[in-house]
Amino acid sequence: MSDAERSSGTGRLLTGLTWALLLLGLWLWGREVTELRQGTSGSATRDMAAVGRPPEPGLPPAARPLRDALPQRVDIPDLNVQAPVVGRGLDGRGAIDPPPFDQAGVVAWYAAGAKPGAAGTALMVGHVDTRTRPAVFYRIGTLHPGNRIRVARDDGRIAEFTVDDVEVVDSDRFDAHRAYGPRRPGRAELRLITCGGTFDRASGGYTANVIVSAYLTGTGV
Repeated sequence: MSDAERSSGTGRLLTGLTWALLLLGLWLWGREVTELRQGTSGSATRDMAAVGRPPEPGLPPAARPLRDALPQRVDIPDLNVQAPVVGRGLDGRGAIDPPPFDQAGVVAWYAAGAKPGAAGTALMVGHVDTRTRPAVFYRIGTLHPGNRIRVARDDGRIAEFTVDDVEVVDSDRFDAHRAYGPRRPGRAELRLITCGGTFDRASGGYTANVIVSAYLTGTGV
């Protein structure tokens, strides 16, 4: 984006379309998960054999999920990111409410969903940039399978995740189930989501989302 766009009032707002898609996807996915839990109560147990198997050659096996604990900080060593985590709900449009722009170095965790390190898919969102500078998730699109993400929890443990997928998804091809649902039942998974693609001045937002998928592979203190 040009310097002129960066300085404009519209150039650095998160796209309403992008976050609305996040909202719609989250609502639909929440319904699917609820129905799945009610209708197939034994599925997660049967799929626990998948925990411990590498998802693809070269990646470590999945670790067993941890007990619930609140996230406090997310570290991405390969990007030199260390950011505090705040629990957020849904905004007026139903999208995950991101931190204010004056807190562009803060990551928002969807507090009604899974806790990082526990079974399920924990969702975290962050700004890609502000009107004047890059923000906390500016470079997450450069991650690749094998990179590590560490989440410090309030039980004193570090949930260590390994990236297994990075996607840039056009807004008109957004797949809610893939974005928010587990890639393998029984695992503890993590999604990092931000805006991506190009900035469309006509719509006032970005044309895509960056979605980083990771899974629990270890713990530390």
